[in-house]
Amino acid sequence: MVYRIEVSSADLVASRFAISPLITTKQALWVLSGKKEAGPWRAWTDRMREPYGRLLATEPGLGPMTVLFRDHAYNADFPAPPPAGVNTPIEEELAVVRATPVAQAHEEIARNLEGMARPPEEVARVLFSPDVVALFADALQRAWEEIVAPSWPRFHAILERDVVQRAGRLATYGWAAALDDLAPKARWLPDGVIEVHSGPGTSTGPGRGPGTGTGLGSDSGLGTGTGSGPGSGPGSDQTFRLDGRGVLFLPSVFPLGIGSYFEHDWPYALSYPARGTGVPPEPGGGAAGLAGLIGRTRTRILLELAVPATTSRLATLFGLGLGTVGGHLAALRGAGLVARARTGRSVLYHRTALGDALAGPVETGRPPAGGDR
Repeated sequence: MVYRIEVSSADLVASRFAISPLITTKQALWVLSGKKEAGPWRAWTDRMREPYGRLLATEPGLGPMTVLFRDHAYNADFPAPPPAGVNTPIEEELAVVRATPVAQAHEEIARNLEGMARPPEEVARVLFSPDVVALFADALQRAWEEIVAPSWPRFHAILERDVVQRAGRLATYGWAAALDDLAPKARWLPDGVIEVHSGPGTSTGPGRGPGTGTGLGSDSGLGTGTGSGPGSGPGSDQTFRLDGRGVLFLPSVFPLGIGSYFEHDWPYALSYPARGTGVPPEPGGGAAGLAGLIGRTRTRILLELAVPATTSRLATLFGLGLGTVGGHLAALRGAGLVARARTGRSVLYHRTALGDALAGPVETGRPPAGGDR
């Protein structure tokens, strides 16, 4: 099945890249509940097993909420709807969740459960209780505070790096370049269409699929349902129009594939795996030779500076002190490999032409110019 999302010029004006701590929290729960693979975050997931277990034992809404997580089908939106802005604080996102009318929550839960095995009676009582919105919001708040917030500086640095890079490509080359590699089976077409191929091997994350009654899952496509274009049943291609509302593009630190939110009650959004998800790797392959020349940490920093970054962002990404990173940057700057420029209150480091010449061949798998071939 192929999903085509038509994007008009008005949609492009209204579209933004955004970061959502609440959706990141829900995605973390997908991983911790065993519904998704941890990928590069396996060690982090292992550390979070204990606090997650405590939350399951003390938050009555958490277990029932994870029962709703499913692939290939509709997932209720209200526990973690797309944010209204570009960098919405978690407190504002949770306030939106808490403001969900109970009747709407029950309707979304009922749709979510269609086609699923009937949940245990004690779970169903929570799902259809008058307090379900508050119970879910409380569980999400504690999951944020005890599981995600301690790692948020690192997560945010990864997400911000992706947004900065894509925004730069957008400003220089346009939307086609900014969206070129959202996911292996998603692409931007020249006629202003985002095309997503659904089927085996497509990894999609928690959220919803285009149109009503559709959803997202781990090893599936965007699900099935009704849209504004051809086809409304399983297996038929579908086309969806944004009608000038635009899309929020939400990078994810977890490798969950494409997740989509196209319910009229909420902002339209697409979540996708952030570039370089996880811990920046140790130098290997061609980078090992470069590491022998300038050192492993400086090599990792030089490769990372394919996207301009501040000292603090690099320190967060690599788990190093500001002074340590500053010393490495000073050495790279002294060698003419990086330069710095002030942008507002921040100082961004970027590679020079010499730095690109040294790092570029490593990134593309080719030996440096003049090196062994």
